[in-house]
This record gives sequence, C-alpha cells and structure tokens, in this order.
Amino acid sequence: MLFNSYIFILLFLPATLLGYFLLNRFRLILAGKIYLLAASLFFYSWWKISYLPLLLSSILFNYLIARVLIIGCDRKWPHRFRKSIFIIGILFNVSLLGFFKYMDFFIGNVNQFFQYDFNLLHLVLPLAISFFTLQQIAFLVDVYEGLTREQRLIDYALFVSFFPQLIAGPIVHHNNMMPQFARLRNKTFQDKNFALGLFTFAVGLFKKVAIADAFAFWATSGFDHTPTLNFIEAWVTSLSYTFQLYFDFSGYTDMAVGLGLMFNIKIPNNFNSPYRSASIIDFWKRWHITLTNFITTYVYTPLVRCLGNITFSKSLAALLLAMFISGFWHGAGWTFVIWGLLHGLALCLNHFWRKRKLKLPRLLAWLLTFNFVNISFVIFRARQWPDALKVLQGMFGFNEIVLPSRLVAPLDFLRSLGIRFGADWLAVAHNEKKTFLWLALALLIVLISKNTAALREKFRPGLFTAAWVTLMLVYSFLNLGNVTEFLYFDF
Repeated sequence: MLFNSYIFILLFLPATLLGYFLLNRFRLILAGKIYLLAASLFFYSWWKISYLPLLLSSILFNYLIARVLIIGCDRKWPHRFRKSIFIIGILFNVSLLGFFKYMDFFIGNVNQFFQYDFNLLHLVLPLAISFFTLQQIAFLVDVYEGLTREQRLIDYALFVSFFPQLIAGPIVHHNNMMPQFARLRNKTFQDKNFALGLFTFAVGLFKKVAIADAFAFWATSGFDHTPTLNFIEAWVTSLSYTFQLYFDFSGYTDMAVGLGLMFNIKIPNNFNSPYRSASIIDFWKRWHITLTNFITTYVYTPLVRCLGNITFSKSLAALLLAMFISGFWHGAGWTFVIWGLLHGLALCLNHFWRKRKLKLPRLLAWLLTFNFVNISFVIFRARQWPDALKVLQGMFGFNEIVLPSRLVAPLDFLRSLGIRFGADWLAVAHNEKKTFLWLALALLIVLISKNTAALREKFRPGLFTAAWVTLMLVYSFLNLGNVTEFLYFDF
C-alpha cells in the first residue's frame, strides 16, 4: 500500500486513526496498541503477505536477544557472555540482510571472476528489510550499552513496524519513540497535531506527485530509453534525477512525519535543504540525516575505536570504509559501491581542506558541491556501469553538442567548433520549454524556499493555510491515477 494512493488516503488511514483513538477513548489502551500494530502489519502485508513472516521472525528474534541482554545486565552476568549474545544478534541481522540483498550479487561476481557457473537464487528483496534491519541493529547496540530497554513484545513490535516509517524510514530510536507511545496525553486525539500532520502530509504528497513524478519521466527517458545523449540531454537527465530523488524521498519523509503527528508521534526530520550545502561534509549533515547519524554512531565510531590510537589519517580511513558500507547498503551493485567510495573520498578531501584552513568563495563552494552530488547521483541511478558512462560522456562533452535549429542564424559561427543545430537537440524531453522551466523552478525551491521543517515551525491554522492545504491535496488527488512507488523502496 502506498501513501500516494486512494485506498491508503481514503480507507486505510481514516480507519486506522478512528479505531486507534476510539479504543483509547474508552481506555482500552492495550486494545488500541494491538489495533495499531495489526494495522501496521496489514499495511506491510499489502504488497506481498509472504514478506510478513520474515518481518515477524526478525522482530521476535531481536526482542529475545534484547531480553537476554537486559536480564544479563540486571543479574550481573559475565561481560563476555553478554557480549557473545550481542554479537549473535548483530550477526543474525547482518546475515539476514546479506542473504536476501547480496547473495545473488556475490554469486554473480564469483561466477564472473572465477569462471564458475553457480545458479543464481533469484531472491526477491523483502520490502523494507534494509530499514527495519538497521533500526533493530541500533536497538540492540543501545540495549547492550544500557541506553534503552524493552519489557513487552507488543511494544517492541510496534516500535519496529509502526507503518509511517516502516518502509523507508526515517530510522528511529527506541528511546525516542516508545516514551511517546506511553504518554497518556498522546493517546487522545489532538486537533493541533492532526492539523499540523495533515499539512505536512499534504506538502509531502505534493512533492511526490507534482514534482518528483514530473522529473521521473525525463530521468527515465535519459537513463533507460535513449541510447546516446548529447551534452544538453545528458545534463537534463542528470539534473532531473537529482531533483526527482530529493523530492521523492523528502516527500516520503514529510508524509511519514505528518502521519506520525496525526497519531501524536514525532518522527525525526530526515532532510534539511541538502542542496544548499557548500561542502560535502555539510551535505551529509543535511541529507538522509537519520542514516548519517546511524553510520556515524554505529559504523564510523566503532571503526575508529578498532584502529587504536586515533590519528587524523586513521579517522579518514575509517570514514572511507564507513562510506563504502553506506554505499553498499543502498544496493547490491558496483555502482553503489563506487558512489559510496566517491563520497568517502570527497569527505576525506573536505576534512583535509578544513584541516589546512583553506577557504573558497561560498558561491564557488556551493557550485562544486552541488555538481559533485549531481554527477555522483548519475552513478547511483545507473542500473549498470555502461548506463552511467553514457550519461557522463554526454555531460562532459564527449558526445556532440546540439543546439535548437532556431538559433542557427545568430550562432552559425559555432559550427566551426563542431556544434550541430537540429530539431532533435532535446529528444530526451518532448517539451523543452516545460523541461527547463521545471528545472529552474526546482532549483529555486531547493535553494530559496523554506523547507518543510521550517514551514512546520511557522505553521498556524487559518483560512489561508486551509486553502493552501486544500489546493495541494486536490491537485495531488487529481493526479493519483498513475501511482508510482517511492525510489527508496528499492533500497
């Protein structure tokens, strides 16, 4: 079930809200919790019910591991025994993710490099496994270090499966989420939270339907359907995907945050205008914030500790390895590995630059950062390396440069430089005026307009706000006919 679908908006969401708050109104607290859990599991099962046993098994196993760790802490069991239990829990989660997400990738590469002929398993990636696995790894680490604890299975199951953030995050922490579910005031319907949640949901839905899906056409056309791209087509293709990815994923996050608010639950923000960043370090503080925090806390920091005496060089090595892991987490493909390593190298260079206290004019720094992010997303988006190479060759001028035929009179002298004029100058997009207008508007939005978090802070219910929300919802509803999945469902 998709957030951007009629069945979710008109049936599932109203039924879930109504049932949850009615049960709590009659002080049936446990029944309300069970109802919300059942609704979340139904939401997850909508795509394919065969995914459900895997999710439930993962929840049960991690809960049992956590209970053993908590009991061991209370009863002062030997540290070595608790550590062994903790390692078993981590290995289970990593193995589960590795088997379903990377086994075919591993077999395929073994076949290619060693000329073997092992059969691929053709495993279908279970929905949301990347996100609920990371969330449970973070939970086990926090339990092991004594930062959180959970006594009841139903509470833990709700923590993992709460439907607004189950499929594609944000990645949440137990000690941030579950106290909110336990708060009695949060069990009653709050009209202010609902209004703010509806506003946030409407903004996210509009981002997805009106903006991201518009760019999806040009990005897909350039990456998947056009065999060769000229200079302008390649840049239109890359920028279209860069904006599609941002508005698609940030739109999902906005909807998740909005849905959480409707249930009086505050889900953390995941984006803070990342395309305004003037350095790659700042970019990763603003892009997919909860993943960055996870990588920093649960990957980078342990790696630094393992390296012994901390030096600048060792910290950069740990950073590079952490970004390699981040890239590989996104997908079982060499393009994701290369993307992660590129960002790791860029971060290392940025830290070295800062250590030397070197500075660039802000506009130049922003231009370098944005173009690096845009170029790296070409590799991130490509299904295979040749697809990335096709776009990159066009962007860097290795293919021809074609200008509109109407410019031949004033710019005819450019023919001597190998520039061609023709009606096919932007075949990747059927309406060039609309394409460039959309690109310009998207750039203005990400650079100038307030982001959703800032809009929430300034939110005031009123006629103007109601009209704005109504317009966004009406436009989105009228364009829900071609329902598309969110990009991060693939990861």
